[in-house]
Amino acid sequence: MMDQKDTQSKYMKKAILWAKKSVVKGGGPFGAVIVKDGNIIAQGHNCVTLSNDPTAHAEVTVIRKACKKLNTFDLSGCEIYTSCEPCPMCLAAIYWARINKIYYGCTKSDAKDIGFDDSFIYDQIDLKPERRSIPATNILHKEALEAFKMWNEKDDKIEY
Repeated sequence: MMDQKDTQSKYMKKAILWAKKSVVKGGGPFGAVIVKDGNIIAQGHNCVTLSNDPTAHAEVTVIRKACKKLNTFDLSGCEIYTSCEPCPMCLAAIYWARINKIYYGCTKSDAKDIGFDDSFIYDQIDLKPERRSIPATNILHKEALEAFKMWNEKDDKIEY
């Protein structure tokens, strides 16, 4: 019988295998696996260059697959094994999906060393929207709040 560390290693090895498959296919060197109750729910790799989708990181790709398979947007009770520490977008997606635990192989420093440097994004998040390198301007605030008011007053909303 496998102990917890052996089980975790088994899933991480699968994520690493997916990262290697991605490199062979022409994608980025990232793979991920989502596990629930000891079963693999979804697995896959980075598809950014393969699908021309900048959001198709390995973690986002497997979150989408897992949600579709489980027919829910709430992945509570799941764990994600990813070949590299998640970038800011993937980390946010993991939190939004309510995944319980993250296991990662390479660090963000390892990723930076091969040209995948996310530090500029972390730096941008700390700036006021109008000071970011892609400036953001708040317009039609009052009109936009109308949709929020409608949501807030809706009795049959599905909260997430």
